[in-house]
Amino acid sequence: MVQRVSYKIGDQELILETGKIGKQANGCVYAQFAGTAVIATVCASSEAKEGLDFVPVTVDYNEKYYAAGKIPGGFVKREGRPKDKEILVSRLIDRPMRPLFEVSFGREIQIVPTCVSADGINPADILAVVASSAAVTISDIPFNGPVAAARVAYINGEYVINPTFEQQEKADLEIVVAGTKDGFTMVEGGANEVSEEVMLGALDKAQGFITAMCELQEELQKLAGKEKLPLAPLNVELQNKDAIIAMATPLLEKACFQDGKMNRGNAISAAKKEVAAAYAEQLADETQKKLFDACIDDIQYNLLRNSILEKGIRIDGRKCDEIRPITCEVNVLPRPHGSALFTRGETQSLAVTTLGTAMDAQVYDDIDGERSENFILHYNFPPYSVGEVGRLATGRREIGHGNLARRSLAPMIPSMQEFPYTIRVVSEIYESNGSSSQASTCGGCLSLLAAGVPMKKMVAGIAMGLITSDENYTKYEILSDILGEEDHLGDMDFKVAGTKDGITGFQMDIKIAGVTTEIMQKALAQAKAGRLHILSIMEKCIDKPQPLNQNAPKIDTMKIAIDKIGALIGPGGKTVKAISAQYGVTINTEDDGTVTIYGKNSASTDGAKATIKGIVEDPEVGTIYQGTVKRIMDFGAFVEILPGKEGLCHISKFSRQKIAKVSDVVKEGDKIPVKLLEIDKMGRLNLSYIDAVEAQKK
Repeated sequence: MVQRVSYKIGDQELILETGKIGKQANGCVYAQFAGTAVIATVCASSEAKEGLDFVPVTVDYNEKYYAAGKIPGGFVKREGRPKDKEILVSRLIDRPMRPLFEVSFGREIQIVPTCVSADGINPADILAVVASSAAVTISDIPFNGPVAAARVAYINGEYVINPTFEQQEKADLEIVVAGTKDGFTMVEGGANEVSEEVMLGALDKAQGFITAMCELQEELQKLAGKEKLPLAPLNVELQNKDAIIAMATPLLEKACFQDGKMNRGNAISAAKKEVAAAYAEQLADETQKKLFDACIDDIQYNLLRNSILEKGIRIDGRKCDEIRPITCEVNVLPRPHGSALFTRGETQSLAVTTLGTAMDAQVYDDIDGERSENFILHYNFPPYSVGEVGRLATGRREIGHGNLARRSLAPMIPSMQEFPYTIRVVSEIYESNGSSSQASTCGGCLSLLAAGVPMKKMVAGIAMGLITSDENYTKYEILSDILGEEDHLGDMDFKVAGTKDGITGFQMDIKIAGVTTEIMQKALAQAKAGRLHILSIMEKCIDKPQPLNQNAPKIDTMKIAIDKIGALIGPGGKTVKAISAQYGVTINTEDDGTVTIYGKNSASTDGAKATIKGIVEDPEVGTIYQGTVKRIMDFGAFVEILPGKEGLCHISKFSRQKIAKVSDVVKEGDKIPVKLLEIDKMGRLNLSYIDAVEAQKK
């Protein structure tokens, strides 16, 4: 039986429907708003595995080209591997939903939201979050939801919920907020130097829509919800638990506060082995071993959180608002156009900037339409950065972290009109212990300046954490510049990037419900203080763009009359190809008459530019040209002042003194300065030779 619920948004309705499509899945919901539609399905494996310590859930958001009435480009006319955008939307759905599944359910869960209709006006990602949560909510899979999401834009001093693509382009702030009726659990987005107050206002605005969407899903659940499947909790308890805790606690208390990540890890491992050796016979059982590991983790969890809340002392001995030592270096690599090494504690990013031409821009072809980006940032997190062995691969984490760093830097990147280069930054993480994405933001900024990119302002980022005592937040501490262990053990992880004047990038994951406005205000204020501290250190290393590296391509632009474009291109592109071949450059011509010349050095671009001027410019009376003597006659010399444009310099115009022969003064092939005296009625050019000394004066 088909069941449908709807919610009015402006002149359109957001519709959730089930019972017509995908009836063999555990749950399936069709969601539509205006001309955009998503079908979300969820399935669970048939058998449960006992004793899992994680939720085996995957989210695979995908977009079909037919949704926008398009056929995929390329040789193979079938959708292929997930695009970066699809991976980012999958993460957007996964992060708020994953904590709400029960670990004891013990079954693999797969959520597949598919965009099947796209109107090019309304984004599908928010609809995909709502549809995915609704599919799980009405299914027989246990779920502590529902969840929903809202996009908030800040345009001309007003907040707009779920803006269109066009509105997003005009926004000073654009963030996505996800959460439950009790409060938001995830935030991410970018901004153009907005204040902390504007950010808080956006979070407040989003909650109303999120609550309405959660209630809509609950309404659909009442109509079509299935009875939930049973959980498969592990009913076995750890034997000798009290004795193990008594033995392990003092050993771990000493080990957990060792200086340095590797030392700390080795000390904890040694303490754990000592306790395990005392109960070796018991731990031979696989189930007891899993329970023992969980018990050791719980002891560490309580030790570290209590130390922060009761003593204000963190795992590495820092105060709550203290930032680890920072070092910055630029131009650490000899050949690349710009490079920087940013190290904060045990987190290190080698950021490298490469400058390219407009032809190097990243082209995107998806259901939202074709577009290109002239600023690209790639983030690499190899296994050796944490002292491990593994495969070198680009996963969802790498794409997500790279996107956050790119969004943080993008508002400060000059436009193509101001700086006509494609810019690629690559952040290689060589050490990691806390917020390598924000190290990438800082290192990326330094490398951009080292490459000569005229950034509007410098950008830095910091990762913050939260430790709370109970659900009423009677006591809490906000942590600046968190370590990996503090991220794992804390209640909130949020990253804030920006300039001295405001926020440019933001990402937050909250593990507890209903974080108060007071906590958020304090956290953002502490993050700002940390950001300003990091910027002050970065500025001592480099605070303005360096001259362009000699290895960087040389780019020049010029404007020509639109009616001269044809003359420059020539029949079948013959003219522009000849210029490109002669000077070893690439020439790009826009419909508005903008001509961009890309060359390996300034000599090649200057030569090509002069030749183009000759083709598109008309000779101007009174102008001095550096001409080339083409032919010598008894009565004078024909001099080419512009490509294909020759004039006559009469013998009487070579000197104030009478000369016998023109060849006494010049010969064919000479480069000489001449002045255009007149263009006669027949269009002939009359020239006068200018002495080199006189020409230099003029």
